[in-house]
Amino acid sequence: MTDYSGKRGGSIHGTQSRLLGQSKARLFVVIAVFLIGYLAISLRLIDLTLLRQTAAERMAEEAQSPEKPAVARALRGTIKDRNGELMATSLSMASVYADATLIDDPKTVALALAALLPDEKESDLAEKLSSGRRFVWIARNITPRQQYAINALGHPGIGFKEESKRIYPHGRLTAHVLGYTDVDGKGIAGVEKEHDKLLAEGEEDLTLSIDLRIQHLMHRELSAAMRKFSAKAGVGMVMDVNNGEIIAMVSLPDFDPYHAGNADEEARFNRAALGVYEMGSTFKLFPIAAALDSGDVHFGTMIDATEPIKSGRFRISDYHAKKRPLSVPEIFIYSSNIGTARIAQSMGENGLKDFYGKLGFFERAPLDLPERGQPLYPRPWRDINTLTAAYGHGIAVSPVHLMRAAAALVNGGILITPHLTPQKSGTPRGPRVVKDATAEKVRQLLELVVAGGTGSKARVEGYAVGGKTGTADKTQGRGYSKNARLSSFLGVYPIHTPRYAVLAILDEPQGIKETYNYATGGWTAAPVVGRVIEQMAPLYQIAPEEAGGSRPNIVDIMARYLKEKTEGKSIVAVGTDR
Repeated sequence: MTDYSGKRGGSIHGTQSRLLGQSKARLFVVIAVFLIGYLAISLRLIDLTLLRQTAAERMAEEAQSPEKPAVARALRGTIKDRNGELMATSLSMASVYADATLIDDPKTVALALAALLPDEKESDLAEKLSSGRRFVWIARNITPRQQYAINALGHPGIGFKEESKRIYPHGRLTAHVLGYTDVDGKGIAGVEKEHDKLLAEGEEDLTLSIDLRIQHLMHRELSAAMRKFSAKAGVGMVMDVNNGEIIAMVSLPDFDPYHAGNADEEARFNRAALGVYEMGSTFKLFPIAAALDSGDVHFGTMIDATEPIKSGRFRISDYHAKKRPLSVPEIFIYSSNIGTARIAQSMGENGLKDFYGKLGFFERAPLDLPERGQPLYPRPWRDINTLTAAYGHGIAVSPVHLMRAAAALVNGGILITPHLTPQKSGTPRGPRVVKDATAEKVRQLLELVVAGGTGSKARVEGYAVGGKTGTADKTQGRGYSKNARLSSFLGVYPIHTPRYAVLAILDEPQGIKETYNYATGGWTAAPVVGRVIEQMAPLYQIAPEEAGGSRPNIVDIMARYLKEKTEGKSIVAVGTDR
């Protein structure tokens, strides 16, 4: 008998071992599969909770976390007017964002969000939510009610971040002064840009020299004049002539600072500080002041204004020619181009140019705004430029330049620096441009214009007002337009002890029946200045002068220069045609 037990036993044992090994291998495979799956799920969770957290999401969490208050940004600083009235401030508001990778049904979610956010288009929201991006802005600076409603939708892919929104309580009224910020709170224009660093720190308020009451007066009167005379634009300013504080600055048309990006370039353009213009006859103040200061002419000097001046192909004439010799006060009262040009001519080749340089007409005005216009002036400066620049043609400056220079000629001769922030009281600092005695004569001339000259529409009952009209034809191609003009009036009051200069400019005003179809500065801009002064003076507690007081009138001033003649002052016909 053959013994098979050893072989059979060995076969069975081998089979069992083989089966046991296969079982172990399968178990290892199963365990490996489970481990890989677990690892994949773990990595996915890590990816969703940590790796996919963008910088913007971390900012959102940190801003809302009470455990990390130091991370939250301080609100932008507040801006106030000189009386403490609020002009600009910031409020904390929520902005909503989304992780598009967590939005399963973008169209449905977009439809729900659009119903709660009327400023957002459903199609734009759907595009953002379908982008696959892990962070997309849905809307910035939403209201608390909108935030509550969106949160109630319960979508896990939607979150909120606390931000700040800039608030301008007076809207358009101060748009060009304050400027505006972008959606991230950075200053883009105006005071917001000029003082961006200070305001961004949010540690202290910024007080301006602007008086919202006077700003409102100027805005209202200038707007009314623009409508009345169908003007395309306007500028209005009030400035303290002794320290350069700007009390009001209006540029029209204006814009809504909440939607500055939607405004056209014309509306955003600050005509008061950035625009430069040929100012016309308001400039006659400067060559006459320079000649009086140098002694080249006196009140009693007679200037030949009988015939127009011819210089090459140019011909300088008067709007309402008197066709006779005129005294210096008469030249100013009647706004004679001929007389003023001859006075400038008497100062020599560079006399007027040098004086304009002293007044700052060849550089940007030193104003605390980023928008400051660069003057345009002849280079090289020729003889004909001396003649035309004397009456405000061929040289273009900003209204701020004009106000600054005029202030120096009435405040005693000091060229001050214009400011939009309050200045410390005391003697104004700056270079002297004319003698104090000359400033006194300038004030007399300005009073003459209002008392009986082209500025009579700026007269205010009970107050001594001085000023000068200006009407300049606008440039067109290589010449000047006959139908488009810049009409202006520069007023000063009280004229004997000046405190404020008031300027109004209308761009392309149209004559009406009431003005006999004239659209000159005396008819259109002078009444604006008069109405502003009439309402401003009581607010600033400037008492009316008593009737019958010592205030000189046009007869008194004219008598003064006649006395100069009788005392032996020379009567000279200045200048000849060349």
